[in-house]
Amino acid sequence: MSTSDRVVLVLGGAGTVGSGIVKALLEKGFKVAVISRDGSRLDRLRTFVSPNTKQNLITVVGNVGSEDGAEEAKQALLEQVGKVTDIVSSLGFSWWQGGPPHTQTLKDLHWVIETLLFSTFVSWKAFFPLVRDTADSSYTVITGGAGEKLLMPGTGFLTVGAASALAFCQVLREEYPEVPCKLNQVKINTGVATPERMAPGYLNHLDLGEAVAALVERGSSSHTVFTVSSPADLKTVLLEGNL
Repeated sequence: MSTSDRVVLVLGGAGTVGSGIVKALLEKGFKVAVISRDGSRLDRLRTFVSPNTKQNLITVVGNVGSEDGAEEAKQALLEQVGKVTDIVSSLGFSWWQGGPPHTQTLKDLHWVIETLLFSTFVSWKAFFPLVRDTADSSYTVITGGAGEKLLMPGTGFLTVGAASALAFCQVLREEYPEVPCKLNQVKINTGVATPERMAPGYLNHLDLGEAVAALVERGSSSHTVFTVSSPADLKTVLLEGNL
């Protein structure tokens, strides 16, 4: 199937990581759909992508963080595009430093878990059936490495939330070992930023986008975790497919 016949839904596509993925997919010829609760973020995304690919960007205002909202957004999307062939999930946030656990409330913890785990689960439950039974389709989840260690004092709830997302991805791989759909995870163990906000060791979100787009286009791996810890890994791990 050519890229022009494929429709990729990028969940979280209006964010820093997601926007780089959206731009790269469009430049490879894919049609790309993005859902966001904030219409102004979708407007900024339209101005961010290349003008000559903008006609292949489909945007929907909706909430994929609730079960009812995700179903409504799915129906609205399908009315526009008819089908979805691939999904990239890049939901949540990459940083939280609210303080040590004894200074936080249950409400704070619930918000972190809701943002990092619940939205990933709810959107997966709604959209995975669109690609599950097709061998040419893919579902790729972008996660962070914060779930494996405390990054610095005060970031404990980020570790808890990120760890729950990592565990959910493991559950998906092991609960659904035989699904035809290519089910993969990209685990990023470093920061991701736009070019103007880069720091040493960070990944440029445009470079990460190109690597994830290459993974989606290739479609040869399944039930695989691609771990990216440095800019060099983008080439060796994703672009060349070496684990």
